[in-house]
Amino acid sequence: MKKYLKPGVFILSTIPFLLILYKIFLNKLGPEPVKEITHFTGEWTLIFICLTLSMSPLKRFTKLSEWISFRRTLGLFVFFYATLHLLTYVGLDYRFNWSPILDDVVKKKYIFIGFAAWLLLLPLAITSSQKMIFLLKNKWKKLHRLIYVIAIFGSLHYIWLSKTIFFRPLVYLIIILVLLALRIKIKNRNINYG
Repeated sequence: MKKYLKPGVFILSTIPFLLILYKIFLNKLGPEPVKEITHFTGEWTLIFICLTLSMSPLKRFTKLSEWISFRRTLGLFVFFYATLHLLTYVGLDYRFNWSPILDDVVKKKYIFIGFAAWLLLLPLAITSSQKMIFLLKNKWKKLHRLIYVIAIFGSLHYIWLSKTIFFRPLVYLIIILVLLALRIKIKNRNINYG
């Protein structure tokens, strides 16, 4: 049964991508197709960040180590959907016209922090293999803690992007903060009262 879990997680993780392809090919993206793809891929990036961050707390609460085996797959899908999100903005929205893109990065804080989050994801994706874990040893764990910063940047990107509707982006921020808080291990200390 266990051997089917990882492929199952992979297949389930591709469903949002297949769904957006279905909408594209059947022209079901609504009046603003580029905006729809951008928001769709951005939101799924945040969902996969939340799923990735939830693996360690789930292991802790359920006492099942299987959760950790899904973390790498989910983390790579964070990068996959974030890259689709970035390519939609750069390729479909701006047609690879770098001058206004760079202008946006400098002048718009939500673009700057979103781009920074993607840049931080890049080394995590590159070093996700078993070989890199072996080569980097203890440095690998330290490097992959960047996911905490990326999670905060991603939620801020969504909040700053939303000019009027803040509820949904705030829900993601709260979920991310709770998941980060759950990772803090409270150590029991013996106190001598004399």
